[in-house]
Amino acid sequence: MQVFRRARNPSGSPIALTIGNFDGVHLGHQAMLDRLCAAARELTLPAAVMTFEPHPRELFTPDSAPARLTTLREKLDCLKQRNIDRVYVPHFNRAFAAIMPEAFIAELLVNNLSVRWLLVGDDFRFGARRGGDFAMLQQAAQRFQFQLEVMHSIEVAGERVSSTAVRAALAEGDFDRAKKLLGRAYCMSGRVMHGEKLGRKLGFPTANIALKRRRTPLTGIFAVKLHGINATPLPAVASLGVRPTVMANAEPVLEVHVLDFNADIYGRHVSVEFLHKLRDEEKYQDLDRLRHQIQRDVDQARHYLNSNL
Repeated sequence: MQVFRRARNPSGSPIALTIGNFDGVHLGHQAMLDRLCAAARELTLPAAVMTFEPHPRELFTPDSAPARLTTLREKLDCLKQRNIDRVYVPHFNRAFAAIMPEAFIAELLVNNLSVRWLLVGDDFRFGARRGGDFAMLQQAAQRFQFQLEVMHSIEVAGERVSSTAVRAALAEGDFDRAKKLLGRAYCMSGRVMHGEKLGRKLGFPTANIALKRRRTPLTGIFAVKLHGINATPLPAVASLGVRPTVMANAEPVLEVHVLDFNADIYGRHVSVEFLHKLRDEEKYQDLDRLRHQIQRDVDQARHYLNSNL
């Protein structure tokens, strides 16, 4: 899979394209990607996706922007698994956001990307102030001679599949519902970094995993599986949050204590699969009380993992 950081097709050859944020790459997104790939094969065209970095709302309303379900790397990994040939990731800044809808079509889609076939969602809007809509695309498709299709929403058990619905399920600790919407278990991945070694001092060494996101869609203490170290995933307990007992006004941190494990894994890129929420974060009066609570968390995670894996 080729990744381009500009909305420009270097070869100039026609492509089949779909456009969206694709945060989470949930079942609705997967249906779009499958339709894209099928059409691309029929037309003998590369299957291409245009997505944006950062998320548009992170530019305009950073304080209220939704928590990311996937980092850019995680999103690209998911797109690769769906057999996408090319991904265009233009930098979403104020200049890009100011492109008028007519120019978005004529310059980006037609001139820069050579779109021959285009798929969009039924709620797709584009261009400055979200002024472009499907009706405008229909007129442009006739003018510029590209094929246009719309993908309607997907439902699971009567619920519309969306990134918002996945975030709600994760915030509630409902991992079964999140898995049904995503088509897979929810995971967060990153590289194991050096931390403050507090867990080791308390008797519970942790792998500190770089999040690379401003906000997380869930917080608390969880029973998890750690992928990327051994051939089989390792049972573990994870803390995701701001660690109120040891720090004030901190950035979110993902710390994973692997059960019955002792090895140096610094620098490894790993994935944490969330299985069960044990409790919310709490602030304790001292580190001794925190140590006792961590032991209870480890015992509960062990019991859950032994009973359900």
